[in-house]
Amino acid sequence: MSYDLRVRFPVDDEELSRLHAEAFDHGYTPVPWAERLQRHSRSWAGEFRQGRLVGFVHAVWDGGGHAFLLDTAVALDMRRQGVGGRVVRALVQDLEELGIEWVHVDYEPHLGRFYRQACGFGPTQAGLLRLDQVGTERDTDCDG
Repeated sequence: MSYDLRVRFPVDDEELSRLHAEAFDHGYTPVPWAERLQRHSRSWAGEFRQGRLVGFVHAVWDGGGHAFLLDTAVALDMRRQGVGGRVVRALVQDLEELGIEWVHVDYEPHLGRFYRQACGFGPTQAGLLRLDQVGTERDTDCDG
């Protein structure tokens, strides 16, 4: 079956919201994706099969040389067919052409093989702070 990879394509908010809900196993809520991507993302990529969006990823950026990969989503019936790797590689290629020097990604341990082997990311240490729990489960003294 042939596929159609697109970068910075016109996004249908409903279609992307449905893919995101399916991929991340949460209830469908319409999200203004087109506006959000135009405002915050440097680029995005999608894979289409017979006109249907089956894979998606985007990258927000710092206005300089760093971009941050987010929301890699693949339709459940299209998983393990290379869709995720293709959309990530298409996005990374576009970011490189746009002058981005570094692409960052955070992922859960079970996705490590995908991001390292299928997408070429190297390991790194990173930090994460969940803001809705500030002051409840952590020491707020960041001085050392």
